[in-house]
Amino acid sequence: MAHVLAHEPDARRYTLTIDGNLTAVADYLISGDAISFTRTYTQPKERGKGRAGEVVTFAMDDVETSTSLRVVPMCWYVGQWFDEHPERAGLLTR
Repeated sequence: MAHVLAHEPDARRYTLTIDGNLTAVADYLISGDAISFTRTYTQPKERGKGRAGEVVTFAMDDVETSTSLRVVPMCWYVGQWFDEHPERAGLLTR
């Protein structure tokens, strides 16, 4: 099973593709020094398998290592992800 996580800056999203099928997406907008995650979506047949968590974790790792942006969790899922990962709260305020 080919599992590919990617950042697509032209589309302003992070993606998870499994066996060539787009499985999960985290959309964002950048404004000033903030990156606002506006929507997380997982294909219905893939829900409950941790797919959204994979793409959000990948996105937060990328934001942390590649930028100095602070994260604004406008999407409920990203907000919940931060509740479950309090050790990553520094991304919210840097």
